[in-house]
Amino acid sequence: MSDFSEELKGPVTDDEEVETSVLSGAGMHFPWLQTYVETVAIGGKRRKDFAQTTSACLSFIQEALLKHQWQQAAEYMYSYFQTLEDSDSYKRQAAPEISLQHALYLLHHGMLKDAKRNLSEAETWRHGENTSSREILINLIQAYKGLLQYYTWSEKKMELSKLDKDDYAYNAVAQDVFNHSWKTSANISALIKIPGVWDPFVKSYVEMLEFYGDRDGAQEVLTNYAYDEKFPSNPNAHIYLYNFLKRQKAPRSKLISVLKILYQIVPSHKLMLEFHTLLRKSEKEEHRKLGLEVLFGVLDFAGCTKNITAWKYLAKYLKNILMGNHLAWVQEEWNSRKNWWPGFHFSYFWAKSDWKEDTALACEKAFVAGLLLGKGCRYFRYILKQDHQILGKKIKRMKRSVKKYSIVNPRL
Repeated sequence: MSDFSEELKGPVTDDEEVETSVLSGAGMHFPWLQTYVETVAIGGKRRKDFAQTTSACLSFIQEALLKHQWQQAAEYMYSYFQTLEDSDSYKRQAAPEISLQHALYLLHHGMLKDAKRNLSEAETWRHGENTSSREILINLIQAYKGLLQYYTWSEKKMELSKLDKDDYAYNAVAQDVFNHSWKTSANISALIKIPGVWDPFVKSYVEMLEFYGDRDGAQEVLTNYAYDEKFPSNPNAHIYLYNFLKRQKAPRSKLISVLKILYQIVPSHKLMLEFHTLLRKSEKEEHRKLGLEVLFGVLDFAGCTKNITAWKYLAKYLKNILMGNHLAWVQEEWNSRKNWWPGFHFSYFWAKSDWKEDTALACEKAFVAGLLLGKGCRYFRYILKQDHQILGKKIKRMKRSVKKYSIVNPRL
């Protein structure tokens, strides 16, 4: 990384395995908030009444939080902290977890100042054993502080963009922006080195690195996030890396290599049509063959059956491939689908429904149906019989092409 990213880095912890048993929020697994209290040992001695009381109090707090009974949770929490203040013999384990849960609630409801104060209090909580799980929790709390600072940084950056460089306030705002980026990066950088799914934190950190021109640093962060085997499989990691490389006008081969992994994880992702375009333009035959596989793969999914762009691409590509004497490519893809695609895509019911809803879509599908199933296909025949003033010429051309290139009776 460049000097800038090195300057922004906070303390680095060794990579450790993270338990991600609870999914919370969009695109984020937490190394989660264990109920430590049930397993706390007090110097090998039997629990005293104090420990039992605090344990029960924590259970009440957690139950109230889960039920969104915020006033009761606050009352229990007050009692809990008051009990802790009255004695220093108990290993106060669960306070940071509770504080983080409360902060997440405040964040969800837009109460950013209260959330920040809550996180600061949780961060400074020093009681209890310094276990690896506790260290990860503290990193998570600090990263959330960084995320709040990122929001402030974004606002300052927007303010800066509205100022002229000659404006007397420009330098002051620019310094303010940099200060917030330093704080954000210091809080986030340690967390994203720990195996887990940290999408919001990674995106924020990378945006700041790019803003200050540290493209190498941003690429390193995204590459590690996508390819480090210690991290769980995460489609978003590859999407972020692809979009970054695309912004940097990276070579087509590099873009293809990133999307190839995304294709293996989510073959129906909307970026697969972009992937097909890159493959189609490649000079490598293996890429052009994969381009056909990708289109079939997209249309295997029910959520993509009305995607007219996918059908247009497939109709045009099928014709080009068959004109280029690559019948075997088409047969290879069709053999695994010929028993279910006709009912899934090309039934008489779908012909009537598609023509009624979207005539352009129906024409593209009919062309594909004719190429794959021949002129006897019920979908193809239904569309062929429809009288449409604008699409009439297109339907006639489609009929001629199906007669010439259909794989049902290929010309030798």
